[in-house]
Amino acid sequence: MHTIILNKGKDKAAWQVHPWIFSGAIAKIKGKPGNGDLVEVVNANDDFVAYGYYNDESRVAVRLLEWNRAIQVDTDWWREKVAKAITARKSIFNADTDTARLIFSEADFLPGLIADKYGDFISVQVLTSGIERVKEVIIDELVKQLQPKGIYERSDANARLHEGMPAGGSVLYGEQPPAFVEVKENGIIYHVNIIEGQKSGFYCDQRDNRAIVARHSVGKKVLDCFCYSGGFSLNALKAGAREVYGVDSSALAIETLKQNARLNGFDETSYTTLQSDVNKQLRQYKEQGELFDIVVLDPPKYAPSRSSLDKAARAYKDLNRLGLALLESGGLLATFSCSAAMDIATFKQVLAWAALDAGKQIQFIHQFCQPEDHPIRSSFPEGEYLKGLLCRVI
Repeated sequence: MHTIILNKGKDKAAWQVHPWIFSGAIAKIKGKPGNGDLVEVVNANDDFVAYGYYNDESRVAVRLLEWNRAIQVDTDWWREKVAKAITARKSIFNADTDTARLIFSEADFLPGLIADKYGDFISVQVLTSGIERVKEVIIDELVKQLQPKGIYERSDANARLHEGMPAGGSVLYGEQPPAFVEVKENGIIYHVNIIEGQKSGFYCDQRDNRAIVARHSVGKKVLDCFCYSGGFSLNALKAGAREVYGVDSSALAIETLKQNARLNGFDETSYTTLQSDVNKQLRQYKEQGELFDIVVLDPPKYAPSRSSLDKAARAYKDLNRLGLALLESGGLLATFSCSAAMDIATFKQVLAWAALDAGKQIQFIHQFCQPEDHPIRSSFPEGEYLKGLLCRVI
């Protein structure tokens, strides 16, 4: 096995079971490992640190897997990790929910692997060269554990480019998913486009948060911004919202929301859909004097890295200022950030600035987070990306 020798003092995080070794921490490499090869990592004193897999094209040169030298990272090791991840999520599935994340990368000791269950199909993203090497074993274990109709790879993320791998999508097992796969979440039916939809097809990370917002929506007028396939909109309608408005810049998203609303038998007079830039639409509502009881803001990632955090903070502030302007006393703002670089303390400060600029006083009455199928590993805080706040205007 090839050996990675770390620079002096660069082993601290690895001893604390953090799974990343950056290229700048490496002093020397014994051998010539290929991308995705299993390597042994030692410190400057030649003490064993962990096993991991290597990639010289990635800033994260080694992704650590196993810290016990006596345990082999072999086929059985990979199968065990996949099986454990699936077992840990069994309690999520019931008569009302048949979609969830099965494997969440580093959180499940499988760095670079995402697997989502959508009814009888599984969508996977293979984002690292190490996972690419053992893909067949992983797919075989997924089949063994769940017997899906089909497994489809949606490895079109930019992460693959950083690993020196081409993007691509294909059937890895069984049937190709139909244009729309029917799934159920919180008792609501959705049509999910696995092949062409955003990310792996559906944002199941907001499952619990949708239900929380829905509890406040009874008899209310709700504005769902960046609505995508209608998660917050449909939950609000099911809870008994008086009116729901869904806004998204994507024509496909708006059409999918309409289709999902019809699937669930919601009265077409109870919801309105608008294909529009959200910031522009919020300004237009303000000019028209339109007011809402609840405004939901669930934008895409504004801060992909820490270097973009200042710019992202300004964008989040402006967006939330516009949202707060449409709420009067007692109104609720459910606002989210999916940027890992934006921690909750900073997000609260951004909301405070937004409220000040909007001339509003707000209370934070609930803090949203990731659901249990998107766990945060204690030694990998970078896995905490989704956060949100439920704010009441006072």
